[in-house]
Amino acid sequence: MSITQQYALDVYRASQHGEPAPPAPGLHDWKTIRELRDYRRFDAVIAGRPARGRIRAALARLTHTRQRPAGC
Repeated sequence: MSITQQYALDVYRASQHGEPAPPAPGLHDWKTIRELRDYRRFDAVIAGRPARGRIRAALARLTHTRQRPAGC
């Protein structure tokens, strides 16, 4: 059963019982992503890590080519 079919079934059941319809699938996805981002930033601050730019800094460390010392 697909998500759309399950949603249609849930809406039908809710209407039969006089209950409000459930939210459509995907309606709150961006809100959830923003809340997760905010939680990770908060957790970083509590742990004493920088709250922003951690991913860019990690990528910069990975992609930065190290210079070889002279004589190698």
